[in-house]
Amino acid sequence: MTSLDILFMVSGATLLTALLFGRLRLAEPLMVMLYAAQLWALIRTNTLFGDPVASSWQITVLVDQSMSWRYNSVSWFFAMLAIGAGLVSALYAAGAWMEKYLESGNSGHAVHLALAASVFSMVLLLGAADFLTLFLGLELVGWSGFLFMAIAGGVAAKAALKYLAYAFSGAMAILGAMALIYANVGSLEYGRVIDALPSMTSGQGWALLLLMGSGFAVKMGLLPFHLWQAQAYAETPAPGSVFLGAVFARMGFYDFIAVFISMVGIAQLAQLEVPNTGISSRELLAWLAAFTIILPTYTALKQQDARYLLTWLGVGQGGYMLLGLMVGDAGGTAGGLLHVFSFAITQAALLMAVFAVMYRTGTSDLNMMGGLARRMPWSFAVVLLGFFSLAGLPPMAGFVSKWLIYRSLASEGMPLLLVASVIGTVGTILAGYRLIYSMFLGRLRIEQEGVREAPPSMLAPMLAVAGVLLMVGFLPSPILNWVAAIQAQLGLPVVDYYPGGFSDPRGDLNMIWIVSVLLAGLGLAALAVFGIRVRSKRVHAPGSLTGGHFPDAETRHGYVDSFYAGLMQLIGPWYCDPFAWLERALVSGVRFVSSSVNRLYRYVQPTVFLLATAVAVVAWAINAGGF
Repeated sequence: MTSLDILFMVSGATLLTALLFGRLRLAEPLMVMLYAAQLWALIRTNTLFGDPVASSWQITVLVDQSMSWRYNSVSWFFAMLAIGAGLVSALYAAGAWMEKYLESGNSGHAVHLALAASVFSMVLLLGAADFLTLFLGLELVGWSGFLFMAIAGGVAAKAALKYLAYAFSGAMAILGAMALIYANVGSLEYGRVIDALPSMTSGQGWALLLLMGSGFAVKMGLLPFHLWQAQAYAETPAPGSVFLGAVFARMGFYDFIAVFISMVGIAQLAQLEVPNTGISSRELLAWLAAFTIILPTYTALKQQDARYLLTWLGVGQGGYMLLGLMVGDAGGTAGGLLHVFSFAITQAALLMAVFAVMYRTGTSDLNMMGGLARRMPWSFAVVLLGFFSLAGLPPMAGFVSKWLIYRSLASEGMPLLLVASVIGTVGTILAGYRLIYSMFLGRLRIEQEGVREAPPSMLAPMLAVAGVLLMVGFLPSPILNWVAAIQAQLGLPVVDYYPGGFSDPRGDLNMIWIVSVLLAGLGLAALAVFGIRVRSKRVHAPGSLTGGHFPDAETRHGYVDSFYAGLMQLIGPWYCDPFAWLERALVSGVRFVSSSVNRLYRYVQPTVFLLATAVAVVAWAINAGGF
């Protein structure tokens, strides 16, 4: 029995425990311990610094096809994120949140089962050693994610069905690519497919690229297949939103790495020109990533719900990961991979904080909050740190990953893509400022005077994840060590890192010095503010001078509807409306085709269909046989 077998067994035992005992209150601490056991089993595989660990689980499906699992550095990295997110979500759900959730008449059993199924399916997917196992893992991940989205019912169920439509389309595209591979190679094993790729014709190669690429793009939420993500994540119960928002779409990014980067390589993508365009596949993917950064980010500015604002920002952050990978040098690929990690912990921290505020106030409407910084100071600190990381500001983990991407874009001669990524960062800063101002700054609403800090069971995982953000920002070398192992595994240039950052002839990055200077500056500022004695008088909010008037206690100052109205008027029509129109057109087209087929099926004699099908089959057989 290999260490990978132990990981699978512990993960399967977690799912079985959730199925059998998920209704009991004892399930909450038990599930937390089981996710911790999965993390321990993953660390025992020790694949990051050694040869891939193969599982003894090999299942024969057809006469000449079997499924097998193997973990390497890439699998280990993404599995660490998936199991870690499962552990954090289980911790967040254990305690006060679950008590209130059960009091509302909801099922805790469904939450435990969906989370365990999601983690188990991701563990299987990340070990896929052939296309058949990869497809099985993708489908299990998709259906477990659907369960998580649908358990709340109502709007969440509608969002889950929308996701299912996208997921089914992506799965069919990947299945079509697998059929093309089997027809030309006779096998679905990675090794044999890699050997057969050079012998494929140009048409077959492009068909394979488009089918597999579009399927993975749906799973990644890449433009223009991004419209399912925000609502599906936002309407899921809090632990599900935290888990899915942090790692769900990253499974599609893993598939992209496992297939295109491992088998084809970035250099080959750069040489593969899109017909009649003059641009390479690598450039096409880089620009898709750039537009994925910009458009969802500025869509976030229009959101009135804190959950939707964060989930739309999360869609855009996936573009940075792909863009960094497409740069192709050591810094760019390191930045893209590091951003997978930094975004996962950042989004988890932000969503936990938003749901904590929602737990105390009963709303996530940005127009119904304000001034909560004094009532929920620790939640405010978590959101502030998460915002700094999401926007790529020091001293957080997101600064390191985005700085690597920016620097590589500049040094590799990609100024337009650099401008696009900076535009996306500006949008992230604007959206993050709106979130912070609307929830925590301004004037406290009268009905929220009694609001208290989040319960310890919810606060503990929030602060722990925020602490990881700070630690990685100050000392990124442990994560860069993981990233370097992945780069070596994929045959990419390896980043030259050291404890405080990384070294490069075009410019080093030392986060220890940067953080030290920032802390020194903050210390001097605090000394200047608190060390100088100045006579001051506290003024109550109703007595504040605002616009030349002294408002009374009933006057509202925190109304933030249309927070960026002027900006939206300028950019709204061209960045959001076309995609909504495209989705409506696609839905209308599918309805027209389905209704036409329905009429034919109902009103035309079935014998006509049988005759036409028989003629088509005979004609194909004659043509294929060369008669």
